[in-house]
Amino acid sequence: MIVLQLLINGLIAGAIYALVASGLALIYSVCKFVHFAHGATIAFSAYFLYFLFSNLGLSFGFSVILAIIFDSLFGYGMNFFAYKQFRKRKASSTALLIASFALLIFFESLILLLFGADVKTIGFIKITKGLEFFGAIITPLQIFIVLTSFILFILLFFFMKKTKIGKAMRAVADNKEVAEIVGISSERIYSWAFIIGSAIAGIAGILVGLEQNLEPMMGTNLMIKGFTGVIIGGIGSVPGAILGSFLLGFAENFGVWFLPSGYKDAIAFIILFIFLLFRPQGILGFRKQIQD
Repeated sequence: MIVLQLLINGLIAGAIYALVASGLALIYSVCKFVHFAHGATIAFSAYFLYFLFSNLGLSFGFSVILAIIFDSLFGYGMNFFAYKQFRKRKASSTALLIASFALLIFFESLILLLFGADVKTIGFIKITKGLEFFGAIITPLQIFIVLTSFILFILLFFFMKKTKIGKAMRAVADNKEVAEIVGISSERIYSWAFIIGSAIAGIAGILVGLEQNLEPMMGTNLMIKGFTGVIIGGIGSVPGAILGSFLLGFAENFGVWFLPSGYKDAIAFIILFIFLLFRPQGILGFRKQIQD
């Protein structure tokens, strides 16, 4: 059944987009700017796994763990060496946004310099016949992607609700000044936001790298889809970002039922513009009221 196949394809795409969007929304909700260099974090994770597993010959499991740790430190480093220096100089959110674009371009160029422009393949997962499910086809890797994503979303939910760091993140996201009055260090929480958000992005990069080829610009496209999911669900809301990403995944895949597959990216941009024009606060967001 073509409808079921499109639902499965939308679920898989939405799971990847939601991983990207959840990390992006987490960083935005705490730090209050859009971290577009998140795309470079995704790409670096996939390429670092390729370097460890395919080039150095380390075991796959150990390579995955090192890649996720590397991505967490990579995100922490961007915050510490770049964004923190801007905040010390009282830079605006616009300046941080421009800096994030600069970092994205710089690190993508660095990947191009280090690994070249030709596509790479991690080569751990061998091509196998997909499993048939009521006439629809899904591969074991795609099932693993969806299950991994949902497990991470559940863990992130409990982390934000139950742990001391998660509660501190929510406090800083709600009101940084009040959080600092009660003894919460905003800079420490910014660092944690980048560490956790980058780790999630690293996992997304690894999952994409296992299913697809690697190329230096891979993070930019995923970043755009993740950002679109954030806008649809409500910027600053992690649950909203996850919801918006799945809606985007379904919209793209059902859209190509009526349009050529080349219009898939155009569908995402059209949805992005519609929400920016008519509901910029997103599905789960709230419009700010202007008080006299």
